[in-house]
Amino acid sequence: MTNASRAHDNDGASAAGPVPARVNFITLGVADLIRASQFYEALGWMRKARAWEDNIRFFALDNLVLGLFPRHHLADDARIENTPPGFGGITLAINYASESDVDRAFAHALEAGASALKRPVKAEWGGYSGYIADPDGHPWEFAFNPFMPLDAAGRMQLSD
Repeated sequence: MTNASRAHDNDGASAAGPVPARVNFITLGVADLIRASQFYEALGWMRKARAWEDNIRFFALDNLVLGLFPRHHLADDARIENTPPGFGGITLAINYASESDVDRAFAHALEAGASALKRPVKAEWGGYSGYIADPDGHPWEFAFNPFMPLDAAGRMQLSD
């Protein structure tokens, strides 16, 4: 039996171990919570408001929650040094069904206030991708990957 085919417990952990192979929540540390929230709303993402939501914003994505939290609070919470913005060794990505879909999304993100890091181009690995930065410099890749097609719900299909 493969790890992928093993039964999951109620908390989602597999029989192979206590850490399930999934991501439920991504939190971005931001300098200006209102500005960051307005950017993601301008992309067309739906904010889910909570009564206690003074210092955090939530966006419901497909099978994932994106949180925006003041950078200094996030650093304090994780007990790490709040260093100046720069490349933190992580990018976020959205895959699309075609190159033209990448181009449309890239243009829309720029209109919403993103900065172009790398305009979409044919990639050496056979796909097509470009990078934008949100107002806090978080890099997002917009990509078309012909080797990892999307299903009808827009989820990537990985094959062996």
